Amino acid sequence: MTGIRLSGVTKRYGETEVITGLDLDIQSGEFLVFLGPSGCGKSTLLRMIAGLEAVSDGQISIGEQRVNEQPPGKRGVAMVFQHYALYPHMTVYDNMAFGLRNTGVSAGEVDQRINEAARMLELGALLQRRPAQLSGGQRQRVAIGRAVVKEPEAFLFDEPLSNLDAALRTRTRLELARIHQRLHSTMVFVTHDQVEAMTLATRIVVMNRGRIEQIGAPLEIYKRPATRFVAGFIGTPAMNFIDVERVGDNRGRLIVGLPFDGVQAPTAIATASLPAGQLTLGVRAEHVLPDPQGPLVGRAEVIERLGDRSLAHVSMPNGQLLVAELPRARELDIETGDTIRMSLDAAHLHVFDETGKAWHGL
Repeated sequence: MTGIRLSGVTKRYGETEVITGLDLDIQSGEFLVFLGPSGCGKSTLLRMIAGLEAVSDGQISIGEQRVNEQPPGKRGVAMVFQHYALYPHMTVYDNMAFGLRNTGVSAGEVDQRINEAARMLELGALLQRRPAQLSGGQRQRVAIGRAVVKEPEAFLFDEPLSNLDAALRTRTRLELARIHQRLHSTMVFVTHDQVEAMTLATRIVVMNRGRIEQIGAPLEIYKRPATRFVAGFIGTPAMNFIDVERVGDNRGRLIVGLPFDGVQAPTAIATASLPAGQLTLGVRAEHVLPDPQGPLVGRAEVIERLGDRSLAHVSMPNGQLLVAELPRARELDIETGDTIRMSLDAAHLHVFDETGKAWHGL
């Protein structure tokens, strides 16, 4: 197993800088996920690690070795792409064997590695088929198997599940998690799908406009987002954001005024730490609580019944929509058009300053 270090890595296309002075240590054996919207630079960053894109400035090291000038084949990494890139005229066995044969691995070793990978990925019955005879999920497993047999220092995955339907994506995601548990290899995975990131990652690197917004474990990022961008990008539904005013404090804890008929809300956030300027309150749907005595009053515009939970999209007096998760005991009692009273869970409120930085309660 090998770690990867990025030091001041920058990428320019002409005068356009798409990644700026990025520093990151990827630990040996971890499953690290680059997560962010399209165009944030995550795939470009992965391709620079693989050697498919040149580094404009900075250094990439795999293990203890600088690899900026090394070609992809000398870096000891294996890449799995969004498109399977299988040779259509070759069998599954030959697709998996092709790279090994080109590097002079003996026939016996090739056979051993392929059979082990096939067992791991449940491809044994498919080894003599050609790609046209496989489903999309089977082709992606072959592409993963082709990487596994190389026994690389690190695996690089560039949105490998995006072409699969929902059911296949779920199954393949679980297969990837199992592969990581078996191999304990360093894996770097690029996606814009937060579910993939939350379920696969040891750590998530949230990216925005070529920069890192936050690095952390999945639940850490969900519960304590570092910026408003992270708070809005992570979580389904997205966090509710409300422009608020400071109206006082209670034993050093901030009280904010909401734009809903003069309603005030206490928080667990220390007033002494907050900078001056406009504030935005952030609260997730599960912390907007239907409450017969609650100070917030709105009208249910839409009820989403999702099976495992129900969400109410509530129109407030100023026209803003808030999303609230309905408790099991009441989810069938509330219908579209009903008036709902709600309160906010003070212990789980977030405040964002004018720069987008997050401030959390103790």
